[in-house]
Amino acid sequence: MSARHPSLSRDTSLRSAASLVFAMLIALLCAPCAAQRFEVHEGDFRIASFRFESGETLPELRIHYRTLGAVQRDGRGHATNAVLILHGTGGAGTQFIGSKRGDELFAGELFGPGQPLDVQHYFIVIPDSIGHGRSSRPSDGLHAHFPKYGYRDAVEAQFRLLTEGLGVDHLRLLFGTSMGGMQTWLWAERHPDFSDALMPMACLPAQIAGRNRMWRRMVIDSIRFDPSWEGGEYRQQPSGLRPAVQTLLLVSASPVTRQQAAPTLQSADELMDRSTAELLGSTDANDLLYQVQSSFDYDPGADLEKISAPLLAINTADDLINPPELGILERQIGRVAHGRAIVIPADSRTVGHGTHTKAAVWKEHLVELLKISQR
Repeated sequence: MSARHPSLSRDTSLRSAASLVFAMLIALLCAPCAAQRFEVHEGDFRIASFRFESGETLPELRIHYRTLGAVQRDGRGHATNAVLILHGTGGAGTQFIGSKRGDELFAGELFGPGQPLDVQHYFIVIPDSIGHGRSSRPSDGLHAHFPKYGYRDAVEAQFRLLTEGLGVDHLRLLFGTSMGGMQTWLWAERHPDFSDALMPMACLPAQIAGRNRMWRRMVIDSIRFDPSWEGGEYRQQPSGLRPAVQTLLLVSASPVTRQQAAPTLQSADELMDRSTAELLGSTDANDLLYQVQSSFDYDPGADLEKISAPLLAINTADDLINPPELGILERQIGRVAHGRAIVIPADSRTVGHGTHTKAAVWKEHLVELLKISQR
């Protein structure tokens, strides 16, 4: 495989299409798709006495996961076709498959016959991160006594799921969106030889700071400083959960997308009321508090030179959480030996941060990454 020089390019060939509102967390609200097109196997991997980097332990950590396809191995028994897909903050594997939007926008574009990650040829693994989905989380009963977890704990649990639970000792591709993209950067540094290719989306390879940290503090403080939170032992969801989820709704989509979806005062209020009610009906305050604060240990900047596999980082120009004006991706990608970055221009198909799950917008770049990383 020939080395690729670091570069930053902008995709200018995206065709116009009708805009589609897609925001972080909304995938969780979709009803299960009645006609599942892919055979999905679900399971729970349980780790006894899991020790967190904080020093705390959990007698049993449960990691829920989904798999599609079958693992293939070479003559020495090493996995050759495994793909790990990691979701974003507040999400779960259902944002990729198992919900109507996930099936249409992600799985339907990638996993079918002849598509980039055709499950006839790839073994797809999609876990729920610690504190998310059906994995162990504060709302299971420990509430605010649940161990403080960070992104590095999530990576360790995912590594053990693959190696101990599924017998996967190597990945063909590691792909993550938002929080999952940040975990991809950490994976690449902690296990540099584990994956043939890396594709973090909708994130930056730098410590959470600036406005990104500030909106997270808004979510955290809305819950933590609400007297009805009662130190995490509330009997009904605290009132601070409302401004917390509304903050997420505000930052997760582009201004253009929101204006198109709500062009009048009345329609904006109706959209906010409807979306807030849906999120309040499906979100636990302790779970959300832990999910948002878990980014505290994310800082891949010091070890970017350790990344050895081909890496393609993709952001969009209308992402309010990771705006290109910061220039962070441009500066950092040059430190990755085989790194490349693409900032997709805003157009009628991008929807801000949530573009990471609209595979039709960026899957051509995934195809290229798989091609150049072939062994």
